[in-house]
Amino acid sequence: MEVQPETLAWRDAYKLIVGSILPRPIAFVSSIDEQGVSNLAPFSFFTAISADPMMVCFSPMRRGTDGAKKDTLVNIENTKEFVINIVSEEIAEQMNECATEFDSDVDEFDQAGLTKEKSASVAPYRVKESKVHLECELHQVLHFGEHAGSGSLVIGRVKHVHVDDELFEGGRINSVGLNPIGRLAGQAYTKPLTDTFEITRKTLPR
Repeated sequence: MEVQPETLAWRDAYKLIVGSILPRPIAFVSSIDEQGVSNLAPFSFFTAISADPMMVCFSPMRRGTDGAKKDTLVNIENTKEFVINIVSEEIAEQMNECATEFDSDVDEFDQAGLTKEKSASVAPYRVKESKVHLECELHQVLHFGEHAGSGSLVIGRVKHVHVDDELFEGGRINSVGLNPIGRLAGQAYTKPLTDTFEITRKTLPR
């Protein structure tokens, strides 16, 4: 099968992306609007960029119904701050609840029954039930279209990291204790640490 993306409707192109790039980690992004209303939403187009400076990014797509910006993106553009809360299996249901397109004046923390925890360096709250939080200031936003199916790349500089004390061991995070989940295609998720293997990276002789 050979496919030219420009010949596809955006929803069909989306299916190819999410069906091939997987599993995808989930950025559970908390933000706040200029009136102080909190927003909390998951995004599975998410990865790290660099360690020094510590940079991360995620991509909120435009709304599929009308091409409008999602509340998370609007908030971050206005306030320049956000928190990425890492999703463990224990809060998967609450994360899914926050994927609903609520009105902008709805606080998803309240809707999902999650607890607000004051952040150390930014205004948006972090999710207390999450075991790792990355407090970020906005570095840059790149836009790729203004229609349904298009999206933006939000790049953030990590200003503060919270790690559950029970997970922090010798400067590393105990990934088994973190118990993260990943996004697959459709309604499917995965627990990536249930069946793992190791491969030693080779180095050239000097």
